Amino acid sequence: MEEPKQDDDIVTLTVIDRAGEEHIIEAPTDMNFNLMEICRSADLPVEGTCGGMALCASCHVYVESEHPLPEASDDEEDMLDQAFFVEDNSRLSCQIPIKKEIDGLKVRLAPVSE
Repeated sequence: MEEPKQDDDIVTLTVIDRAGEEHIIEAPTDMNFNLMEICRSADLPVEGTCGGMALCASCHVYVESEHPLPEASDDEEDMLDQAFFVEDNSRLSCQIPIKKEIDGLKVRLAPVSE
């Protein structure tokens, strides 16, 4: 009998919502998704008003784990400059591609502007 194949195309992510509750989410690495899309598909309150184009900051998160993420683009930096509650570990979740290198990534949803 063959051993079941380990699914290398799935990563596990932890997203902490604004109430402090942790959500463990599995995400495919072979579908060209980003973290914002995965959060939205898990019914977490991430708006993504611009559709993932780094033209708003409604998908702002804090990265709480040490993972090799792509450098923030100038567009992402510009949006974060205009966002509320920005910290050193702030990123736009639409700019974090789902790749196997981020397996185990932990992020916290940033507070919404009031």
